[in-house]
Amino acid sequence: MNATPLVSVVMPAFDAATTIGRAVRSVLAQTLRDFELIVVDDGSTDATAAEARAAANGDPRVRVLALPHGGIVRALNAGIAAARGALIARMDADDEMRPRRLEAQVELLARRPDVGVVGCLVEFGGDRDDAPGYALHVDWLNSLREPDEIALYRFVEAPLAHPSVTFRRVLVDRHGGYVESDEPEDYELWLRWMDAGVRFAKVPEVLLRWNDSPTRMSRTSARYAREAFYACKSRYLARFVRRHLGPRRGVWLWGAGRKTRKRFAALERAGIELAGYIDIDAAKIGRRIAGRPVRSPGDLPPPDEAFVIGGVGVRGAREEIRARLEARGFRLGTDYVPAA
Repeated sequence: MNATPLVSVVMPAFDAATTIGRAVRSVLAQTLRDFELIVVDDGSTDATAAEARAAANGDPRVRVLALPHGGIVRALNAGIAAARGALIARMDADDEMRPRRLEAQVELLARRPDVGVVGCLVEFGGDRDDAPGYALHVDWLNSLREPDEIALYRFVEAPLAHPSVTFRRVLVDRHGGYVESDEPEDYELWLRWMDAGVRFAKVPEVLLRWNDSPTRMSRTSARYAREAFYACKSRYLARFVRRHLGPRRGVWLWGAGRKTRKRFAALERAGIELAGYIDIDAAKIGRRIAGRPVRSPGDLPPPDEAFVIGGVGVRGAREEIRARLEARGFRLGTDYVPAA
């Protein structure tokens, strides 16, 4: 094994004995051979470490780090600290890489020095009938491939599957790694790095099976609750909006309903004062809600006087908001941004 492998695959694992063998074997089956796999056993109470070693079958590229249970952020940062490669590839202990994943992602990073983080398309590893929302999320994130569209839609939801990414290790040194907080650690990292100007792209191939298990942290941890996502996105959205405001421009939130207003209350705590709301509900238009006017899309001020945040998340609303705004001359990313 090379002393300094090109890629370090970091795989945190907690009580993953039933799945980790398959995950490890999928890494070892990669067409790119110049890698190391660091399995970080986060204080498992089952045979996770033993199953990982058994799957490695003596391959010296696999190392198992045993830590007291401290959570995924501590495990991820420990894995990165132990990594020797210039590239860090994320992988989870219940997912499966396609054989070309590392090769394709390394090739893209070599070909595009402007890109710091590369993901890929992912296969939804679950039952679409049982989890239609999750399946639609996979379809959506698979539709975002190039840096500009990933950046423009980053406030809707996390635009990459966490275990699908490979990134340049230097980004951790420049912009910091994973942060322990009450927010989703991957989404916070993506937003922080994008805010710093890091460009994200994807290999336009399905290179990971993203399994939707009942114990997936996005289903079990409060850090992945919708309120936590909105708190995280609002902080970075506020920074984005401030860059686009001039002396005459007010900020309008599309969506005057109680649910939308509650979700974006964190935006005001981050220092963005709303001029008012846009809504298509005739019962709301013309009223003042929370002390602010509610206007119809046709009564919205022009782009040089308004920046719009699309805050309605019901299916089809994002497309309707975009059509109405662009008919009025609003430009995506300059005059409005989708955020739900």
